[in-house]
Amino acid sequence: MDKRYQVFISSTYEDLKEARAEVIQALLELDCIPAGMELFPAANDDQWTLIKNVIDDCDYYMVIVAGRYGSVGADGVSYTQMEYEYAVEKGKPVIGFIHKAPDSLPAKHSEKTEGGREKLEAFRGLVQQRMCKFWSEPADLGSAVSRSLIKLIKTNPATGWVRADLLPEQSATEEILKLRKRIEELDTELSQSRTAAPQGTEDLSQGDDEIDVGYSVDVYRFRKYSTEATFTGKASLTWNEMFYAMSPLMIDEATDSEIKSALASSVRFKMEPILRNRKEAAGMKFNDFKLDDSDFNTIKVQFMALGLMIKSRKNRSVKDKSTYWTLTPYGESVMTRLRAIRRKDADTEA
Repeated sequence: MDKRYQVFISSTYEDLKEARAEVIQALLELDCIPAGMELFPAANDDQWTLIKNVIDDCDYYMVIVAGRYGSVGADGVSYTQMEYEYAVEKGKPVIGFIHKAPDSLPAKHSEKTEGGREKLEAFRGLVQQRMCKFWSEPADLGSAVSRSLIKLIKTNPATGWVRADLLPEQSATEEILKLRKRIEELDTELSQSRTAAPQGTEDLSQGDDEIDVGYSVDVYRFRKYSTEATFTGKASLTWNEMFYAMSPLMIDEATDSEIKSALASSVRFKMEPILRNRKEAAGMKFNDFKLDDSDFNTIKVQFMALGLMIKSRKNRSVKDKSTYWTLTPYGESVMTRLRAIRRKDADTEA
């Protein structure tokens, strides 16, 4: 949308009419809206209120300083300096244009008293603390203002003004506000999903609830692939035990076979010591444990239903037929709670 920026021009008046004209022309050529002393020829309390209101409405502020300090208010501060300090206080992007050699200006355009010259010098120093340019002739100001303002707009984008007929209609504005509100709601929901279980999972088996997982394992005495017996059974594992084992594999992503292997290791850890006590297992060695396929599929479905893992959507070669899994944000949160190492004295302090 095409914007126009309003720029407040602050300066003494009579001595800088020509310079102000150059600045105003430069602003108009940039499609900016100049505002300044031409609107308020007299300086009093009512005019000062008006000046502040105009500065408030402006996007940028510029001050031109030459050889005059300007008319002062009741506290001895010139209105030009009061305008400058007010713009800075309000956080307006400001730029100053300071005359290079004020001593070379005609006497009628210079301060006549020592006090006035001291205040002018102090004000020049104040303006130089922020972005400023130096000038000598009014003709120099036009190009200096154009270059400086373009740079200021890029580094400090402002609100600006647009034609009323280019603004969206009220109905469109209301719809935009509704959409923004909905986006905020979705952002909140997304943030909560990282630490909270999905709705509707309260009645699902989870956490320290147990499930019987079917397994089989071949045993041998001398050669690994010379099976002498096959043991089958059910291992009782909690959902937390299983997720503890498989979740780190899915920090990036993991295949079905990788997850199944991790779960089989959990079954082996629990069941092998028990199986070794069986008479027929005396002196035997164990091959890899194998999970019942149906139970393995049930485990995957349950963790999906609990919102802990999902299928990975990464693009792969058409030759890759494997199914890949990855953690949800909530799954990452649960994994961290299960696997993060607590300080030994944490329970005591709690």
